[in-house]
Amino acid sequence: MPKPVIGITLGDAAGIGPEVARAALASGKLNARFEYRLIGSCLEAVPGQPDEATARAAITALEESVALLKSGGIAAVVTAPVSKDHLAGYGFDFPGQTEFYAARFDCRDYEMCLTGPHLTVGLVTIHEPLRNVPDLLTTAQIVRHGKLLAAFCRQRGKASPRIAVAGLNPHAGERGRMGTEEMTIIQPAVDALNLAGEGASFHGPLPPDTLFYHAARGQYDAVLCMYHDQGLIPLKLLDFDEAVNLTLGLPVVRTSPDHGTAFDIAGKGIASPASMIAAINLAGELVLGRSGS
Repeated sequence: MPKPVIGITLGDAAGIGPEVARAALASGKLNARFEYRLIGSCLEAVPGQPDEATARAAITALEESVALLKSGGIAAVVTAPVSKDHLAGYGFDFPGQTEFYAARFDCRDYEMCLTGPHLTVGLVTIHEPLRNVPDLLTTAQIVRHGKLLAAFCRQRGKASPRIAVAGLNPHAGERGRMGTEEMTIIQPAVDALNLAGEGASFHGPLPPDTLFYHAARGQYDAVLCMYHDQGLIPLKLLDFDEAVNLTLGLPVVRTSPDHGTAFDIAGKGIASPASMIAAINLAGELVLGRSGS
C-alpha cells in the first residue's frame, strides 16, 4: 500500500518557510509512515525582501494545497508562514491562513488552536482588533469553541479533559467591578458546557493572569481563551520552538508552525526547524487518528 502523503506549503519564499521546511525533511525526525511533498514554487527570492512574486507564489501554493486535499492527493497540509499583510495587497482577502482554509472548505464551525509541550490554547476570537472582542463574544460562540477544544483533547488521548476557561477582564471581572462579560456571557457558557455531556470538565471563568501558571504545570489540559494574544503570549513564551498551530473543525488536517515569516533572519541559516518538525508530526498523528491506525 502506498504511504499517505503530507503536503507542506513553502509559504513566502522571502521568509524562513522554505528553509525550515527543507531542514525538517532532512532532520530524520519525521514519521516514516508518510511521504512528504513540498507545495509551491522554488523562487530565487531575496531573503527578507518579499515582493509580488513571492506573494503570488504563496497564494498559489495555498490554492494548490486545497485542490490536493479535495482530490485525495495529500492526506494533510502543513503551512509554512506567510505575511498576511503582504499577501493582502495581491488578492488574499483573509485575516490569516486559518480563515482561508475554513472558507475553502465551507466550514463555519472551526477554531484556531495552538499546542506545545506546556500549553494547549483555543481561541474564541482570532484575528480581531481588541476593541471589537467584547462585542463578538457570545455564550453560543464560547460553547461551540469549548466543544471543539474538548474533542481535540480527547483525540490526543485525554479521555476526560480538564479545560480552563479564561475571563475577559482583569481578575475575571471581580464580580462585575471590572466588567460584566464573565457573569453575563462566559459563566453561562461554562455552565452549558458542563451540562452538555462532552466528557470534559470546564472550569471558570478564571483570572487570566494566574490560570496559565496552573495550566503550564498540568492542572488543566487546555485553556479556552477569549482573544488572540491572551492565549498566544503565554504559549509562545513557554513553547515558542515546539508549538504548533492547527485549525480545529475542518474536514481535513491542517497544521502550521507557530512562528511567522521571520524576514529579519531569513537566509542566515539560523532559523530553527523545531516548530515545523512538530507541525508535520502532529499532522501525521491526527491523520492516523482519523483513520484509526
